[in-house]
Parts: sequence; C-alpha cells; structure tokens
Amino acid sequence: MTIRAVVRGVGHYLPARVVPNAEFAARIDTSDEWIKSRSGIERRHFAAEGELTSDLATHAARAALADAGIDAGALDAIIVATSTPDLTFPSVATMVQAKLGMTRGFAFDVQAVCAGFVYALTTANALIAAGQAARILVIGAETFSRLMDWDDRSTSVLFGDGAGALVLEGQPGAGTSADRGVLATDLNSDGRFQDLLYVDGGTSTGTTGHLRMQGKEVFRHAIEKLAETAHRSLEKAGLSADDVDWIVPHQANLRIITGTAQKMGVPMNRVVVTVQDHGNTSAASIPLALSVGRARGQIKPGDLIVTEAIGGGLAWGSVVLRW
Repeated sequence: MTIRAVVRGVGHYLPARVVPNAEFAARIDTSDEWIKSRSGIERRHFAAEGELTSDLATHAARAALADAGIDAGALDAIIVATSTPDLTFPSVATMVQAKLGMTRGFAFDVQAVCAGFVYALTTANALIAAGQAARILVIGAETFSRLMDWDDRSTSVLFGDGAGALVLEGQPGAGTSADRGVLATDLNSDGRFQDLLYVDGGTSTGTTGHLRMQGKEVFRHAIEKLAETAHRSLEKAGLSADDVDWIVPHQANLRIITGTAQKMGVPMNRVVVTVQDHGNTSAASIPLALSVGRARGQIKPGDLIVTEAIGGGLAWGSVVLRW
C-alpha cells in the first residue's frame, strides 16, 4: 500500500479592488494594448490598505476547509508559500494558524517566490508520505502590489494580489499512476541567476525594496525549464504529455504559458488560464488557478494535472497529481 497526498478541498480569495490596465495607462507610459500584447493581462486585484498577506491566506484557507468539509482542528499542519510576509517573522503560517483557531500541529512558511507553491506542495506531500502528518493545509498567498516600483512599466503592470489553498489528506493508493493524489514531483534551483529576478531590499539594505526583473532573460529560461521539469515529473510518474488532462501553470505571462504548452505538445484547450484576470500572483497563482479551474467545471475528479512554475532564485519545479 502507498500513502498518497490527495486533494480533499480547494479554495481561493481575491481582494475586492480590481485594477484594469487603463488605470496604469493614466499614470505611466503604457497602454491597455501594450500590456495585453506582452503579457495577456487585462486586470488584477490589489489588497486594500491594512489588508495583509495573512488575511488573504486565511480567507482562502477557510474556503478550502469548507470545501473539504472539515474544520481547522482536523489539520496537522499549515504550510504557506509566500514572498510577501506580514512581518520578517513570525511566519504567515502561524498567523493563519491563530486566525483559524488551530491550537495543535505545526505551521511554517516556504519561500521560493513564484515557484513557492510547487515547493510547498512537494514538502507537504513528503510529510504525508513519511507519516509525519495526515492532513495539511497548503496555501499560496501574496501581496506583491507592495513590492512594485510604480515608475517601472516593465514590472509594475504584471503583478497582483491573491491567495489559494488546498487541503491535502493522506489516503491509501495502489502505488500506480491511476492513484488519486500527488504522483510525482521535481524541484530545481540555480543561484547563478539571482540577478534576473529579485527584490532590492532586505536586511542588507534595511528597506523593503522593489522588484527588479530582466524580463527577456527570465522569459528565455522559463519556457525551456518549465517544459523540462514537467516532462521529468511525468516520467517519474510513468506517464507522458498525452495522459495530461490539464496543465495548471504558474500564471506569469500568457506567452510563457503558451510557449511551454507548445514545447510539451499539449494544446491550449487543455491549459487552465487565469492570468488575464489575476496578473502574476506569484506563489498564489497555481492554487488560485486550481480553485478557479474547478469552479469553472474544467477540473474534475480523476483528471491528471501538471502544475509547473519558475521564480526568483532561479527556482523552478513541477508536480503531477490526479484530482
């Protein structure tokens, strides 16, 4: 018997404020057409003043718990993927733990920027497979609007705020690719590429800093590395791209999403796309897209899903799971 980390519930949360491309066009040298043609983004959500990453994460967590039909007391752990914590410490995960009224188990954050949710999901899967936890709430939550240089049109128009969450539960499987749950994972990083995507603040500067990105270089790395990691995960699971029902990618840029799907040989009608409505929500984008895809009726029980993401570090990876 094999213990699989199975998705028991899913949920998401988006701040109330919707920011269309036109709002940027009124302030900086850009246009709705320029933004859409380069990214596919039409609008994004920004957190309200005083609305914190832990607040977004808690809303998504409650939605996922309700979908799973359990309360926080049934959880063994919470893992939050974020690069925009409320404070340097304690972790957002412990703040969510308190807001949910969970007084047992453990909670911690994972920081791998846009690849954060893939890293968190892989970590949760390992904990469940090792018998360290039976139910884990995995959350991606970000308030990237607070890291933007509003004079930089190449980055400020790309990002948004939001949160998504999954409840994972250990369930017995046969140990085959027909099992429900996480079937394979693949993680990678290469610190030589730090300068391609980073925030120029932290303890070294005493400031929060702003996001900096060499967009063309990130784009070049993204398509190659995302397709490679997806193929590796599928190979580990004993599957191929022909078996995939849905790619649920990191929602960074429509051209990257399209290019990766083409390189994998998967048609776009089997790709969940939400970037037009959310922008790049970093670690929140995959769980957001999973929740929205399920709500749309795209993702159904038994579907084979590949998620993949790349972010600052560079860090990238993928997960193959059966819904």
